[in-house]
Amino acid sequence: MNIYVGNLAYAVTQDDLREAFAAYGQVESANLITDKFTGDSKGFGFVEMPNNSEADAAIKALNETPLKGRPLRVNQAKPRGERPSRGGGGGGSRW
Repeated sequence: MNIYVGNLAYAVTQDDLREAFAAYGQVESANLITDKFTGDSKGFGFVEMPNNSEADAAIKALNETPLKGRPLRVNQAKPRGERPSRGGGGGGSRW
């Protein structure tokens, strides 16, 4: 199961994320999302756990739990196609 982890403190590392979830089962991967220009954390990431019951236990246990001073927001990640549109468009000139 792919798990979204948000509201991360900027000091949290991928190892911190992996360690927090490993207490509940096998962690296949832990990835922090970073700014492509600065390399700084964007404050969220994803953890992949192959066992759904372990993943569910981790979500229930870790949601709202502080990690390095900030309460985590943890839930099952939604596939890209299910996310709501962010609107926008920019587009061309009116003239």
